Amino acid sequence: MGTDTAFQARTLVVVLGDQLDHASAAFDGFDASRDLIWMAEVAEESTHVWSSKQRIALFLSAMRHFADEARARGRRLEYVALDDAENTQTLSGELTRAIARCRPVRMVLVRPGDWRVLKALRATARAAGVPMELREDRHFLSTPQDFAKHARNRTQLRMEWWYREMRQRTGILMRDGQPVGGRWNFDTENRESFGRSGPGVLPTPLRFAPDDTTSAVLQLVERRFGAHPGRLGSFSWPVTRTQALAALDDFIEHRLPSFGRYQDALAEGRPWLHHSQLSAALNLKLLDPRELLAAVEAAWEAGRAPLASAEGFMRQVLGWREYVRGVYWLTMPEYAQRNALGATARLPAFFWTGGTDMRCLADALTQTLDHGYAHHIQRLMVTGNYALMLGVEPSQVHAWYLSVYVDAVEWVELPNTLGMSQYADGGALASKPYIATGKYLDRMGDHCGRCRYDPAQATGPEACPHTTLYWDFLARHEQRLAGNARMAMQLKNLARLSPQRREQIAQAAQAHREAVGAVAAGAVAAGAVAAIAPETAPSARPAAADALAQADLFGQPS
Repeated sequence: MGTDTAFQARTLVVVLGDQLDHASAAFDGFDASRDLIWMAEVAEESTHVWSSKQRIALFLSAMRHFADEARARGRRLEYVALDDAENTQTLSGELTRAIARCRPVRMVLVRPGDWRVLKALRATARAAGVPMELREDRHFLSTPQDFAKHARNRTQLRMEWWYREMRQRTGILMRDGQPVGGRWNFDTENRESFGRSGPGVLPTPLRFAPDDTTSAVLQLVERRFGAHPGRLGSFSWPVTRTQALAALDDFIEHRLPSFGRYQDALAEGRPWLHHSQLSAALNLKLLDPRELLAAVEAAWEAGRAPLASAEGFMRQVLGWREYVRGVYWLTMPEYAQRNALGATARLPAFFWTGGTDMRCLADALTQTLDHGYAHHIQRLMVTGNYALMLGVEPSQVHAWYLSVYVDAVEWVELPNTLGMSQYADGGALASKPYIATGKYLDRMGDHCGRCRYDPAQATGPEACPHTTLYWDFLARHEQRLAGNARMAMQLKNLARLSPQRREQIAQAAQAHREAVGAVAAGAVAAGAVAAIAPETAPSARPAAADALAQADLFGQPS
């Protein structure tokens, strides 16, 4: 890409791959004659977890487009490309070299989305003797300090209370101090399935053919990260702000009206449904959340979307997204080590291939590897539900989610995975473990009708693993969950099972764990080791990759 001639900079403005906002606080007071933007592509950011090809390609392409736009705006910029001969392939190493070349008086950095990165850059600046000014990211509608104030003196955190506070603070969907429609949320209207007739004809989301810059990145990723999971043939994500705005308009016009009603629905082979697919552009800062919120509210006011759809979408952006970020910065780095349920099993190898005969899992995993995308119910109630009930060690699940999804940045992915999906924080983030039998998946989707497993059976050759593992999970954690009022009905149903029936289910669950290679790890599996201790990761191709070569169609190690 080329690099501007080095000069002594007053301010070195560090821009990370998820900070692609030309109006960022990092540029406040920027003087093109004295200040320098610094960006770097380094292998470390693709190998500290075994990042998928789609995820790597999205970050690199968006970064390169952003750098070109910054130069076009007259901003001086130094950009280190991945294949530059002298690239040390770590952020710390490249920043150290940049400081030596440019001799800045100070560094400016907007708060990163990853505790690991913030720690590394602070240490680098300190070692170089350069003051680092950390600025808050005004992309968000709240700050970590706002959330800490909200959390102070509370015995428990719940998204609903934070969401109401944010609604009142911003005035979004509020009239005369009260929520529009007389209710704070319309969750009960937003839980429909498509029924046996299926989703019918769905609107085709706007996609973006790779330009020359993106095509070069795709070739680079295949060359440098060919052993990484996933496929690039379908790559068509928005990589510029112009494209992201077009994708937003497309969602508002064609999918928002039915988004709420069907946001929890599943349909085999139909990855997009009525979802926005805007989270990656939002998390890379190509879009501002205020733009999304304003556009959705305007669509509702104009009668182009029902209130339930508008509120359901806005709750994800204004409520949940701001909430998990608050939890992340309130609790890190300790939060990443939580394992309240003492889970020790290995993540099955088929999570990296999609090779399983469980149709719901195969569909979600294959889609994930093809597109770097799955909607929230697939993540929570298909892959997450299965991993939780199987008893997979939480940091392995975290490493997988961070690896495979194009929208994954640790501030949003880690709390969603450890807290919401895996209940590894013991209920700090969410009020109960989200678990379900195969019957829930049968009700919400169409996979079960063509699956070899019966969602109504917990034991026997046709038993659905989700159903087997559901009852086994409740039995294993019955004592811990007994005090949770939201689990009372599920535990009451468990109590109806005889001791003999419980033993049959326990044996079936253990047989399934052994069949999929999810035996207790004892230590973190190699595929996830980098998520906990990046410096100990053996290579960009961890042992999980070797497991793929030894896995048959159903993910069972030979």
